[in-house]
This record gives sequence, C-alpha cells and structure tokens, in this order.
Amino acid sequence: MRALAALLTLALAGCGFQLRGAADLPFETIFVPGATGGVALDIKRNIQSGTRTRVVDDEKSAQAVLQFTQEVREKHILSLSGTGQVREFQLRYRVGFRVVDAKGGEFLPVNTIQLTRDVAYSDDAVLAKATEEQQLYRDMQFDMVQQVMRRLSGAQRPQAQ
Repeated sequence: MRALAALLTLALAGCGFQLRGAADLPFETIFVPGATGGVALDIKRNIQSGTRTRVVDDEKSAQAVLQFTQEVREKHILSLSGTGQVREFQLRYRVGFRVVDAKGGEFLPVNTIQLTRDVAYSDDAVLAKATEEQQLYRDMQFDMVQQVMRRLSGAQRPQAQ
C-alpha cells in the first residue's frame, strides 16, 4: 500500500502538477468599485484571499482601479416547438472591464468576456427550470470571476510617459 502511495506521489510530481497558490498581480493595491454584490464582490473576495494585492476602499490610495464597463445577463430563445412554445434557450452572461492607474494609464485595456449556457425547457417543470436557470447564472458568475482573475494576473504595468 505504501509503495502504491509513493508511486502515485512520484507520478504526480513527474507530471508537473502543483497547487495553484497565490496569483501575482502587477499592482500592490487595487480599488474595486461596486463591491457590494454580483461579480464585483466575488472578484474582491478572490483578490483578498488568493493574491498578495490589497483591496483598498479609497480610489485615490489605490495603485490600480478596476472599472466595469458592463455586466449583462440575457436570455435568448434558441428553438420553438411546432406549436410555438419555447423548447430551448440560451443564457448569456457578459462582463466588460478594464484596469487603470491613477494617471489614466492602462494596466489592462477594455476586455469583454461572454459566457453562454444552453438550456432545454419544459412547461411541465417550470419551477425546476427557474431554479436551474439561477444555478447556471451562479456557476457562470463563478467561471467569470476565474477568467477575470486570469486576465488580471496577465496585466502589464503602464508605460511611463
């Protein structure tokens, strides 16, 4: 049994696996406006718990400012039945953002991320489908936060002018 555990440990070490650890962001402090709910709050929490960057409450004391240009949730019909009832729809979640410094230089230019999920619909399970839709939006928001964090970690310091 110990030999198997040792073999698995060596196999994991040999494949390059390692824990994610703290993300390195190219700024020491950041201001996240509107961090009272939605994606902004989740991003603030991720920065606080998963990076060395401090989230400050004052825009003037921040080295970087995360600005949201949009946060949109949409629902589009994909298909109808022969009687004109919805059979399938698509949920879309789009967030636009950029990161600037106090002088207006861009750490990260405007980025837009859009996530989609297709959902089959049935009139027989209206409440279940409404709950499923809410859960899908929560999952999409979680995925969105992860993608925004990856973009933030790839940001570049603005060039001195």
